[in-house]
Amino acid sequence: MCGIVGLLVKKPALREQLGELMMPMLIGMTERGPDSAGLAVFTAPVGDDRRKFSLYSGKGEFDWTAFEHATRQALGEDSKVGVQANHGVLETAAPPPQVTGWIRAAYPRLHVLSTGQFIDLYKDIGTPAEVATRYDFRNLKGTHLVGHTRMATESAVTPDRAHPFTAGEDWCLVHNGSLSNPYQIRRELEPLGIGFETDNDTEAACRYFEWRMREGDDLETAIHKGFEELDGFYTFLMGTKDELALVRDAFACKPAVVAETDDYVAISSEFRSLAKLPDVKNARIFEPVPEEVYVWRA
Repeated sequence: MCGIVGLLVKKPALREQLGELMMPMLIGMTERGPDSAGLAVFTAPVGDDRRKFSLYSGKGEFDWTAFEHATRQALGEDSKVGVQANHGVLETAAPPPQVTGWIRAAYPRLHVLSTGQFIDLYKDIGTPAEVATRYDFRNLKGTHLVGHTRMATESAVTPDRAHPFTAGEDWCLVHNGSLSNPYQIRRELEPLGIGFETDNDTEAACRYFEWRMREGDDLETAIHKGFEELDGFYTFLMGTKDELALVRDAFACKPAVVAETDDYVAISSEFRSLAKLPDVKNARIFEPVPEEVYVWRA
C-alpha cells in the first residue's frame, strides 16, 4: 500500500504556493506510506542550452562547496549547485551524457535522481513529514508536482527505491500497486541498451513508458500500449514538463480520487488528502474509471 499525490495549478498566482498547498496532501498519505517519501516539482525552465541534475549524496557529510568548484573546472565556469540537506541541484550547459559520465567517474557516491530543464526531484527515507521538512517542500514553487509515500512490499527501503522514478528528461512516475512482470519488461528493454538502477517494479514501468515516447509515441499512446504489456495492479501518476497524467488498470483495485476547480487539479489516493485544499467543497470530485487516460496540461 502506497499513497500518491499530484497537484497542477492553473492559476499563475498559485504557483508561488504550490508547496504550501501540497503539504497537507502528502502528509495526509502517511498511513499509506510511512517508510519513505518523494516529490518531483516542475518549475520555470532553465535556458534552452542548460539542464538541471537533481543529486542525492547519501548519509554522512558531503562537501557540496568542493563539488561545485569541481563542476566549474570539469563542466564549465557557468555551472552552479544549489543545496538542500543531502540533495543538490546542479545546473550546467554541459551535455547530459558528459555530466552523468563525469559524476559516475569522479563522484560515485552521488546518485542522479533526475535530469531536465524543468524538473527538480527529492526523495528519501522517513515519514512524509520528516522528508518534507528535510527538503523544505513547503516553499517549493512551480506549475505542477508529483508526490508519493511508500510502504515497501517488493524491494528494500532505500532512497533509490523510493518514488518518483525518472527516465530521460523531464519525466517521472509514481505508482500505487504491484506489477507481476517487471522482469519480463526488463528483459525486453535491456537488449535495447536501456539500463536499470534498482530491482523495483515501478522502475520497469517508468523506463517502458519513456522508451515508448522516445520511439515517437505521445504520452497517451505510450500508456495505451502499456495496457497490453504491463501486468498487475496499478494506479500510475506521471509528470512531464507540461502535463500530469493518471491511469488505473482494468480492475481499478488501487484507489484514486480527483478534485478539479478553475484554479487547480488535485489527485490523491484518498479524499482526506484533498480536504484542506481551498474551495475543495465546490470542486468537481470524481473517481477515475479503469483504463481511462486522464491528462491535464499546465
